Amino acid sequence: GAPTISIFQKPPGVIPPGGSTTICCICQRSYGSFVLYKGSRRLHTLEQSGSRAEFSISNATYKDKGTYICHYLEGGTVLARSDELEVSVEELRLPRPNLSVLPGHEVTAGADVMFRCTSAPPSTVCYLYLEGQTRAQLLSREQGGYNLSHVQQGDSGRYSCQCYTMNASREWSAVSNTLDLVVR
Repeated sequence: GAPTISIFQKPPGVIPPGGSTTICCICQRSYGSFVLYKGSRRLHTLEQSGSRAEFSISNATYKDKGTYICHYLEGGTVLARSDELEVSVEELRLPRPNLSVLPGHEVTAGADVMFRCTSAPPSTVCYLYLEGQTRAQLLSREQGGYNLSHVQQGDSGRYSCQCYTMNASREWSAVSNTLDLVVR
């Protein structure tokens, strides 16, 4: 069948001006080439090792904001397109939140896990990131965290969180510490 390609930001999160991140594209096939687009503009063929290609943004500016898509080509033919990855560049004015996980870093498959992202300003909304995933989970204030029920091995990985204020100017925090969740 046709290959599929995934795109994600590593580390995830809103980047401050001057900050850095890497855009990663992964395809199960490895003998073609990867091209990164920002909007409709072709950036370039990516540095690649096997089935993975990476594009680094360093010293980010507001020009780096936008929607990125990765194409996988073989012999000049596009065989797969990734989902869209939104990259945000914003001043990070709020303090770094703290991410914790209950019952702990290592759990057995089927267990329930609770992620807590504690930030100083109370009126913030926080996102939970899992490295390798494009979509972030919104953390609910009411429950005081994000509940992951019946975890499976696919939930293993490196998590972090980031918060913003709900007021008109939407101020962002730095990205939290990272936590590695191991599902046995």
